[in-house]
Amino acid sequence: MPELPEVETVRRGANQVTLNREITGGDVLLDRAIAYPFSVAEFLNGISGAAIAQWHRRGKYLLAELVGNREQGAGEKTEGQRSRGAEGQRSRGAEEQRGNYQLPITNYQLPITNSSWLCVHLRMTGQLLWLPRDEPLHKHTRVRLFFTENWELRFVDQRTFGQIWWVPPAQVVESVVTGLATLGPDPFSPDFSVEYFAAKLRNRRRPIKNALLDQSIVAGIGNIYADEALFRAGLRPETLCTNLRSPQILRLRTAIVEVLEASINAGGTTFSNFLNVEGINGNYGGVAWVYNRAGKPCRICNTPIQRIRLAGRSAHFCPQCQL
Repeated sequence: MPELPEVETVRRGANQVTLNREITGGDVLLDRAIAYPFSVAEFLNGISGAAIAQWHRRGKYLLAELVGNREQGAGEKTEGQRSRGAEGQRSRGAEEQRGNYQLPITNYQLPITNSSWLCVHLRMTGQLLWLPRDEPLHKHTRVRLFFTENWELRFVDQRTFGQIWWVPPAQVVESVVTGLATLGPDPFSPDFSVEYFAAKLRNRRRPIKNALLDQSIVAGIGNIYADEALFRAGLRPETLCTNLRSPQILRLRTAIVEVLEASINAGGTTFSNFLNVEGINGNYGGVAWVYNRAGKPCRICNTPIQRIRLAGRSAHFCPQCQL
C-alpha cells in the first residue's frame, strides 16, 4: 500500500501539472471506484467545469480543493477563494524554501467553504497518472478525469480497493470521507510532539510495530516505514509500548520524521505497483535499512536481517542493532 511518502510524492506531482486547469468531464470504467456520491452521473456532473486550486494530504488521503463550476466559470473565484489562492501561492514558495515539505492540513476537520473537494485514497495498488488523453488505456484503468489541452488524470488500480469521493460545497468533508475523522496527527505536524506520542503509547500493552500502524495514533505510516523507523531508533518491533522509556520515544519520533523525509526525497518506494504521476518508480527501496531485506546483511553490522510476523503483518529488523 502507498504510504505517506508515496502519497506525498503524488501530491507534489499533481500540484505541478493539474492546478488551474478546467476539468472538462470524465469517464468512470468501474462504478465502485466512486465511493461518493452513489450516482456516477452526479460525480461527473459535480467535477465538470471545476478546476483544482490545490492538492492537500491528510495521512494517506489526497484532497483536491475544487473551485468554479458551470455557473461560475472555472477561471472565476469568489473573494474568499482568491484569498486562499494567494495564500496557496505564498505557501508553495515557503514550501520550496524549507525543502518542499508541505505542512499538511492538521485540523481534524477541514473548513466548510464554497469549494467542493475531490478526495482519493490509493489503498493497495492505486495510481494517479497524468497522461495525454490519446494514451492507450492501461488494463486496470478505473476512472478518467479529462482536463483542457487534451490531458487527463487517470486512476489505475489493479486490486480495485482504491476510492474516490466528490464532496459538494458547504458540506463537511469528514461527514463524507469518514476515515478522515479518525486520523491521528501527521508526523510532520507540530501536533505530533514527543509529549503527545508518549501519552498515546503509555498503558498500551501491544508491540510498538503494531502501534505505529494504528492511523489513530499517527497518520500515514505503514509496514515499510514502521520497520525503517524502528531500525533507526534501535528498537525491536515486538517491544511493548508500556516498556518504552522517554529517551526511546524521543528517538523513535525523530527516526519517523527522518525516515519519511528520506523516502520523500527519493520519490517514495516501489516494490510492486507504486508510480508517481509521471509513471516513474520511487527509489527509496534500494537504500532501505531493513524492509524487504530478510536474510541480507545489515548495512551497519552485517548481521542477517530477520523477518517475523506480528498480528498478521511482517516485521523486519536487525537482531544486533535493535535491542
